[in-house]
Amino acid sequence: MFGLRQKLSLGFGGLLFIIVLIGTQGIRELSELGPSIDVILRENYRSVIACQNMKEALERMDSGTLFIVLGNEKFGNESIAKHKRDFEKALQVELNNITLPSEGEKANLIKKLFSQYTVTIQNVIKPGLSAEARRDVYFTKLLPLFQQIKKTAEEILQMNQDNMSEANDRARAKAAAARQRMYFLLFTGAMIAAGFIYFTGRWILRPITRLIDFTDQVAQGNLQLVIQSRSRDEIGRLTEAFNNMTAGLREFRRSDQAKLMRVQRSTQQAFNSLPDAVALVDLEGKVEVATESARETFGLKPQVQIQHTPAQWITEMYNDALKSGRAVEGKDDYAVVQYFLKGEERFFRPKATPILDNEKQPVGIVLIFEDITQVRQQDDMKRGLISTVSHQLKTPLTSIRMALHLLLEEKVGALTEKQAELLIAARDDSDRLYTIVEDLLDISRIESGRVQLNCCPVSSHALLLRAVESFQSAYRDHGVSLKFELPDNVPEAWADKTQIEQVFANLLTNALKYTSPGGTVTVSAQAGKELVSFSVSDTGRGIPAQYVSRIFDQFFRVPDTAAEPGAGLGLAIAKEIVEAHGGTITVDSYEGRGSTFTFTLKRADAFLQNGEQA
Repeated sequence: MFGLRQKLSLGFGGLLFIIVLIGTQGIRELSELGPSIDVILRENYRSVIACQNMKEALERMDSGTLFIVLGNEKFGNESIAKHKRDFEKALQVELNNITLPSEGEKANLIKKLFSQYTVTIQNVIKPGLSAEARRDVYFTKLLPLFQQIKKTAEEILQMNQDNMSEANDRARAKAAAARQRMYFLLFTGAMIAAGFIYFTGRWILRPITRLIDFTDQVAQGNLQLVIQSRSRDEIGRLTEAFNNMTAGLREFRRSDQAKLMRVQRSTQQAFNSLPDAVALVDLEGKVEVATESARETFGLKPQVQIQHTPAQWITEMYNDALKSGRAVEGKDDYAVVQYFLKGEERFFRPKATPILDNEKQPVGIVLIFEDITQVRQQDDMKRGLISTVSHQLKTPLTSIRMALHLLLEEKVGALTEKQAELLIAARDDSDRLYTIVEDLLDISRIESGRVQLNCCPVSSHALLLRAVESFQSAYRDHGVSLKFELPDNVPEAWADKTQIEQVFANLLTNALKYTSPGGTVTVSAQAGKELVSFSVSDTGRGIPAQYVSRIFDQFFRVPDTAAEPGAGLGLAIAKEIVEAHGGTITVDSYEGRGSTFTFTLKRADAFLQNGEQA
């Protein structure tokens, strides 16, 4: 049985044989046509030209003789001498190119007659001969020789022309025969080549085509195909290898499906044990795996498109995470969502996190709905506890402070120096405790919504000026410079003047506390399209990077500032007030280089315009 190499060698070898055969035959035909053409050009053409030259030279000599007969001897002698040489040269060419029978006899006859002609012409041009005698010699002797030479040259010319015509006919016949043979060879070669191509395609291309179709089917997941092949060449062995491969793939798929089923079930069980609602979504938006709470609460059941779920904000969050390639949290009203599950109020914080491959491209999205119900409940309990404790502490604390002030005023008796020192320390601590209680009550009222904001257009210039003026003396006493920067074009803010003054008070107190003497605190404002930004910048010690994110938490204080007075509630109160106004507060701080606290309020003109349009 032929192998693939032998089949290819046979196919290409056959084509090579056809090429060599046609080329050899073409060279042989051209070799045979060459001499025939050479006969036409070499053997006869030179004789034709030589005869034409002899006739022309002879006619010029005859014309020269006539000039002499007519009395112009000088011109006639020159013409005869010149064309005599031309005639002899052409005659010599003819004598050296004898190719036809009887051509030699006629050429020698011309040579003999020309010798007689040259002798006779001397008698005509002999000096002193009368014109009558010259005419007599010319017409009786010279002219017949002229005519006989010219006739003989014409006969030689005609013989060669006839032979050229015959040679041309023979060459044409050979060319026609060669053309017929070449047509036959080309047709035969084409048929043989077609046969080789057909069998080559049948031996090689058709099995390869079957293999390509087979691989396409395998790529589509059809592993049940088996290719039948009777050949034992390389393609046959490749076919067997493909069959073995698909058999291995079938076995692997069976084991892989079982393994995948185990992984899916274990993953689903692990998902179901999670406290949060979690769903894994592919790139087409189809839910692959979901926890029980995700299925029941948000309708994220496996094989369901998230576009078909009632909560469109989930789809928007999914699309944002897919486009940006980073984690996305719920926005605005969906930062925390409320659901009732089995009659129980539940709160969730949604987040969409992309799953990235090695090239940092998304391959899926994990939707996580963090259950913060317990956190909210704890916050509510904490706020309730703080509010209750603060209220309960305020009344006795007020009595204690009053008693301490009365004692220090010595209205109930004189005090020793030691007693006065102790009472002053107790008074300062009670005042600080009273401030903490007031701060706690403020936070409690703001968080519970019991504080009614009396918002109206407020001059930004007036807000900053009042804040700076109220702290000028305190800053001067501590040796800290307090600057005021306000562009002329800053518009009015929509705010509760009293509450915002408290924000400035807390920020300026905080800046003074952590700025060393000789430092600078700058209060500034800047207008935006819909907001007004206010900033308090200091050149103090700054906040370590690991604590910046917690600086607005209640009761949080940077560890190395524990010796400073305060309970860690000032920034938390400022944050609650600003957010109650619909603004935001941020901090930009670098340890050792100071901090900048910035909060935003709505522009009064933009707020009123939007309200009228609504």
